[in-house]
Amino acid sequence: MSNAAKYISHQPDSQGYINYSEQEHDLWQQLYQRQITNLPGRACDAYLQGIDALNMSVDKIPQLPDLDRVLTNTTGWKTAAVPALISFGKFFELLASKQFPVATFIRTKEEFDYLQEPDVFHEVFGHCPLLTNPAFANFSHMYGQLGLAASKEDRVFLARLYWFTVEFGLMQAKEGPLNIYGGGILSSPGETLYALGDKPERRPFDLLDVLRTPYRIDIMQPIYYVIEHIDYLDEIAKMDIMAYVKQARELGMFEPTFAPKVKVASS
Repeated sequence: MSNAAKYISHQPDSQGYINYSEQEHDLWQQLYQRQITNLPGRACDAYLQGIDALNMSVDKIPQLPDLDRVLTNTTGWKTAAVPALISFGKFFELLASKQFPVATFIRTKEEFDYLQEPDVFHEVFGHCPLLTNPAFANFSHMYGQLGLAASKEDRVFLARLYWFTVEFGLMQAKEGPLNIYGGGILSSPGETLYALGDKPERRPFDLLDVLRTPYRIDIMQPIYYVIEHIDYLDEIAKMDIMAYVKQARELGMFEPTFAPKVKVASS
């Protein structure tokens, strides 16, 4: 599934460090400074605590060994440098061994606002802070183990669980504010504001419903699922998820709430 032809992927040296260019560091700085101001009052406390714990550089792309020292000490996780998109099998294998894949390229200036492939900003800024949280880390580990053992058909349903939690999850305690914990939102200024606004539909988390909900990766999400607190991920991890997957397969998918993607005719 590797597809980074238009990006510059880097190979770490023997110590795990990458020699990024000044232009690449400049892109990181712009992305970081633009988004960090959007997060107070919107990102969940566990994420903001993770940002503080990682103490990542503002003006340079963080080096993975530096992040690993913090992650290993807090939850036993570490990162794994990958060139771009990887197969489902490799993805699950890494999570099952408590390694979070991080692409070694950063988006181009032309795709500053949006790109479909996850880059180093999405992975490090969006996801790594929450890997310092035990509940999030445990859920990610469990998810990797499940996916590694699942069939190709079941992995399609498991992908929806990941999408509506790790990537695009929201949380709201009773009588509390609506907050973000999904890395796909936390790394996107536009979706950060949109997700907490009036346009999308927000539903209480229901595992069976999540597994039956279609999504598109190239639009603002019309539906988000909301948990009450970050520790609820531990409760999900204890559920018989594969039994729910079987039930979801029997019931079938919900009707999409979005328009189908328009296919561009080849010339």
